[in-house]
Amino acid sequence: MIYLIGALANPQVPLIANRLRAQGFEVFDAWYSAGPDADTCWRDHERLMGHTFQQALAGPHAQDVYHFDELWLSRADTAVLVLPAGKSGHLELGWVLGRGKRGFILLNGEPDRFDVMYNFATGVCADLNELVVRLREVA
Repeated sequence: MIYLIGALANPQVPLIANRLRAQGFEVFDAWYSAGPDADTCWRDHERLMGHTFQQALAGPHAQDVYHFDELWLSRADTAVLVLPAGKSGHLELGWVLGRGKRGFILLNGEPDRFDVMYNFATGVCADLNELVVRLREVA
């Protein structure tokens, strides 16, 4: 199963998931249903309650969401990081790679800044067609 990693605010995530499914891959992207403002709403609610970031991380909402994502990342044998993505997405990809699983990065065009650490990934793909080819090679 492929865990599709990306930003909640990236409208391409479910479209990419659907295109991968149409190619016969099992894809997990249910995390996307929280919506583009989920992190902002969570932050605002925690601040309203007077909580610091560290307190919010230890709270029940953050722990539930974290364990949900961790469960599905654990079940996946492959992850794909859809760019652009933030810190969470890069941490998730690193976690997957650190467990010896396959992890690909799907670029969204030629990057403005180059990053040598993307060499940790199983592959860096310029487009969805290349990603599908690479996923089939490792299946």
